[in-house]
Amino acid sequence: MKTTSPSTAVPSETGNGLRRTLGLFPLTNIVVANMIGAGIFTTSGLLMKDLRDPGLMLLLWAVGGVIALCGALSYGELGAALPHAGGEYAFLSRIYHPLPGFLSGWVSFFVGFSAPIAASAIGFTEYLVRAFPGLLPEGAISLAGKKALAIAVILAFTLLHTRGLELGTRVQNFLTILKVALVVGLVAGGFALGKGSLTHLTTGPGPGTGFAAWKTAGLSLMWILFAYSGWNAAAYLGSEAKNPARNLPRSLLLGTGLVMLLYLSLNLFYIYAVPAGEMEGVISIAALAAGSLFGPAVESVIAVFVSFALFSSLSAFIILGPRVYYAMAKDGHFFKSLAVVHPRFNVPARAILLQGAIASIMVLLGTFDQLLTYMGFSLGLFPLLAVWGVFKLRRKGHRLLRFPLFPLAPVFYLAAGAAVLILSYFERPFESSLAVLTVLLGVPVYLFFRKTRSGKDLSSRP
Repeated sequence: MKTTSPSTAVPSETGNGLRRTLGLFPLTNIVVANMIGAGIFTTSGLLMKDLRDPGLMLLLWAVGGVIALCGALSYGELGAALPHAGGEYAFLSRIYHPLPGFLSGWVSFFVGFSAPIAASAIGFTEYLVRAFPGLLPEGAISLAGKKALAIAVILAFTLLHTRGLELGTRVQNFLTILKVALVVGLVAGGFALGKGSLTHLTTGPGPGTGFAAWKTAGLSLMWILFAYSGWNAAAYLGSEAKNPARNLPRSLLLGTGLVMLLYLSLNLFYIYAVPAGEMEGVISIAALAAGSLFGPAVESVIAVFVSFALFSSLSAFIILGPRVYYAMAKDGHFFKSLAVVHPRFNVPARAILLQGAIASIMVLLGTFDQLLTYMGFSLGLFPLLAVWGVFKLRRKGHRLLRFPLFPLAPVFYLAAGAAVLILSYFERPFESSLAVLTVLLGVPVYLFFRKTRSGKDLSSRP
């Protein structure tokens, strides 16, 4: 990929209180950390329950990676042309109209970040309890204890990231390196020392035939794309990226490509370690695979490491989400108090705290399975509009990048993404309808803020 220099240099101060302090390494780390989270460590067992075919599951993980790479190529151009905080909110507001931009931010408020934070925290508690079975008592008390522990983790990282981006990214970099090392070590150790079998790839009856099989594959791919969600993470930090025309697209591609390689390797490790029938429905799949190869003691150790590795993705979500709400508030489309930047730490502290509160409520109200389907459908909607915006920008002459596979990459992303949503809707109409309803509820909220803003503008006129 080549970049062409914009007509004017991008200043280190964006004029809105945020500073351009993030280079290629921390941006790429945020992409990797935001992608490798609860999804890859929890969904493969759930996928196997429906697919019942290890080879097909591995193929769908590869297809999901290609879709994510095509999205990253497209977002690289969007981020270089529009280097602003807010991700899809900034893109859609400037390319189309403030309404779709607001709706994407509205969905991000509940689904894009708060729900994945809750899911990551729940995943953490599931793995930790697997490592220490006696940590919590059985029954209802155990469930309440898991939720309390998940909320405590959310609040701790929320407070950490109100203390400044520099401190937060240092912790983020460490956790990301630890998480990547865990995945690499698990895969390398499993194949080098474990006694599994690649013949597991050919076992399983499969998902059946006909339209029912297509619906199952579509829903499975939607869950896989949820695990890949985060390939656009660096785009949310456009106002804080050094040389965004160069670093944003490179961080998106580097991070997404690395994660795709890790995901395929880790799923092959799962299949190598555990027969298809034993994988079905298991959430803490990484610990099960380690235990199958090395015994109960190693299973507990890996469960501990995975539980703490989930800190990294949770931390990344807490960094990114508030930048969307901050950008919306700056434009007058959300509560104005969320646009306040902390005078000492230079972060949108109030937005960070509000997001932590919403995520904590989601932990109380939902289960992992409920969150997964709702999130997967919701998160697939607005990136389609954003990627279509690449064509609109090019027609208007906004082009800072010259990348290969245009227009193949955005066209493939649009076609695959739309097909996945349609098939998933037929397979799970209730959860999908809830996602659509969440979007529609944002319309009257947008009109309220627009009316409020217009009233203030009129009252301020002489």
